[in-house]
Amino acid sequence: MLNKFRCFCFVILLFLIHSYPLISQNSIKPDSALQLILTELDGSELSLTTTKELAEKNATFLKRAEANYLAALGSLRRERGSFDPELYFNLMYSDMNEPTASFFAGADVLITERTTSQTGLRLKLPFGTELDLALNTVTLNTNSQFAFLNPEYDAFGSLSFRQPLLRGLTLSGRKNLTKAEFDYESAKALYEQELLAINAVAEQLYWNLYTAERDYAVQKLTYERAEAFLTETQLRNNAGLVGPNQVASAKTFFAEQKLMLIDREEQLDTRSDLLATLIGMRPTDNNVRFKVTDSPPSYFEVEPVDLLVERALKNNLELIAAQKQLESANSLVDAGNWEFLPKLDIVGSLVSTGIGGESQDVIFGTDTLRSTTNGSFGDVLSQVFKRKFPGWSVGVELSLPIGLRPGLGEKDRLEAEAMNYEQRYIELSRILEQQVRSAHRELVHGNSRLIAAQEGVEAAQEQVRIGMIEFQNGRITAFELVRLSEDFAVAQRRYSEALVKNVNAAATLTLLTSGTYLSERN
Repeated sequence: MLNKFRCFCFVILLFLIHSYPLISQNSIKPDSALQLILTELDGSELSLTTTKELAEKNATFLKRAEANYLAALGSLRRERGSFDPELYFNLMYSDMNEPTASFFAGADVLITERTTSQTGLRLKLPFGTELDLALNTVTLNTNSQFAFLNPEYDAFGSLSFRQPLLRGLTLSGRKNLTKAEFDYESAKALYEQELLAINAVAEQLYWNLYTAERDYAVQKLTYERAEAFLTETQLRNNAGLVGPNQVASAKTFFAEQKLMLIDREEQLDTRSDLLATLIGMRPTDNNVRFKVTDSPPSYFEVEPVDLLVERALKNNLELIAAQKQLESANSLVDAGNWEFLPKLDIVGSLVSTGIGGESQDVIFGTDTLRSTTNGSFGDVLSQVFKRKFPGWSVGVELSLPIGLRPGLGEKDRLEAEAMNYEQRYIELSRILEQQVRSAHRELVHGNSRLIAAQEGVEAAQEQVRIGMIEFQNGRITAFELVRLSEDFAVAQRRYSEALVKNVNAAATLTLLTSGTYLSERN
């Protein structure tokens, strides 16, 4: 009777042992179980289009590039303004009481009220010419009895110029404007390149999050298999079919998968945080992470690598920016080749004067004298504008630093800076070509890599299907079945990596060719 009861219990136990994995593994296929985990994954849904829009709006390094561009634009405006005419004006009034000791001063205490004004227009031309059109006036009131005019009006008009002869004309005259123009073009190219870079970086981080989600789902699936395997082993141990060493092995395997699941979850949250940092927005609805809604494309057209290299060297905006910086440095070198020479300027002016006022009698001894010159302030200005009393001057100014070391030293410094920019341009060109070839290589192998990874997933999935049948027939153990599931998980991860590597290579080529590869992408 006791033996019959033990046989009945053993049969029931075997039924339970085999029924548990059948329920948990036969009802859900591995691939569909993976999709179920991905669907049930918590997170704020985020599309690739929204990610790019938020990145362009909030990315800090793009804002810095924009700030540099605006600063360069401001510098260009300032340098252009250096050739704008400058209007100047000043007005001074003074009231002086001066004791005198001379009879000819005309008063014991000479009281004078003087009003002076100066107005004019300055202009600097790109050739280095400096022009100054000025009008100076003086109005004098005095108590001197010997003043023939009281008040007296004096005016002095002039048009003066200065032309450097040893400065290379425009090479030195507009060197700051030329440098500002090249700097502006460089900053603009860098800003436009950052606009492309932000899309590439956003796309790469988005697909990295996609990979992390799949890795987490695969690991969770493996964890659930390991848990089922541990339960089965414990049941077999209770039935006396396996020893405690196999239970310990099952616990070790389960603990390892649990730790890996925690690591995958941390990796998933970290990649979500990286994406949140870029787009400047956190997940909503109390979620701790974002959840992708798009899937990466699986196929890309591949052009010949030499054609892509040619496109990159021609269109890459970062390389164009480096070229503009080199041209900016060379413009200063061109000016420096003249500016170390002695300073030789030709100067000259056209002048016109006028005088007027209210004439008064001057009693000197027994004589009463009176000036024939008089007139209002308007009459004085008329004399100046009509050049009634003209004059002119011309001359040269020479400044010769002994040894010319300051100018020659500056020339050497500018040439060294230009050489530095030239080498940087060459280095950037070589790095660009290397990056294009590397990304192209990944893309060329990417399609075949993706096909191989897809075949690996299908083979692993078939292995699991066959393994489940053999497990039901008792031909393999649960441990072997879990190993097959793990192989399937590894194949899934390799497929995700191949998929994202392909997309990232295409995004890199788009960035390196400054968008010209976009039209070729599917």
